[in-house]
Amino acid sequence: MNAIVVIPTYNERQNISALVPAIHCVVPDLHILVVDDNSPDGTGQAVLELAADQSGKISLLSRPAKDGLAQAYSAGFKEALRRGYDFILQMDADLSHDPSYLPAFLQQITSFDLVLGSRYMRGVNVVNWDFKRLILSKMASVYVRWVTRMPFSDLTGGFKCWKRETLEQIDLDRIFSNGYLFQIEMTWKAYRKGSRIGEIPIIFYEREIGRSKINSKIIIEAIWGVLTLPFRS
Repeated sequence: MNAIVVIPTYNERQNISALVPAIHCVVPDLHILVVDDNSPDGTGQAVLELAADQSGKISLLSRPAKDGLAQAYSAGFKEALRRGYDFILQMDADLSHDPSYLPAFLQQITSFDLVLGSRYMRGVNVVNWDFKRLILSKMASVYVRWVTRMPFSDLTGGFKCWKRETLEQIDLDRIFSNGYLFQIEMTWKAYRKGSRIGEIPIIFYEREIGRSKINSKIIIEAIWGVLTLPFRS
């Protein structure tokens, strides 16, 4: 399949060095595009070293500075579309998304326009979260469903697979979100355009190396941003 996975990074040198080989163990021919925001820990250099003997299957898109998850993904999606890929996956760099699910995404995307990886299709499938975080995450999904009326079990996750035509229908230059609201906004835009959206169950693993990028500003943006989605085109 003519597919690529877009992975945004900021200070993920150790994680990306483990993730890239793990991806190719599962899907050897999958192309990988790492979008790095000038990580001071040398993430970009690590990607270049990994790419050295991979015949173009691994590439690096370097950005000058940390500018938010939405901008990183938008840049990566535009590059993937420019290169002509038919299927564009997205996943986190911190090993919270297991590459073993990639074949399932690539199988299901033949029947849908967008496939979401869901932590909540079969109960709550997360590893190493405390009870408070579990409750907050589940409540966030319920809140998004209530406001948007989108009938999907996990609307805040970032493990997805897009058909090219679906991404092309979304004006990436008009994305208003900056942080993790981006995940919700993109699914909302696809849903509003009548895209066929499916879900597959996944297990989410809390990162073991590095620090989470979520902060109070991102949380507030998500809470208020979701309320405005029904009034946006």
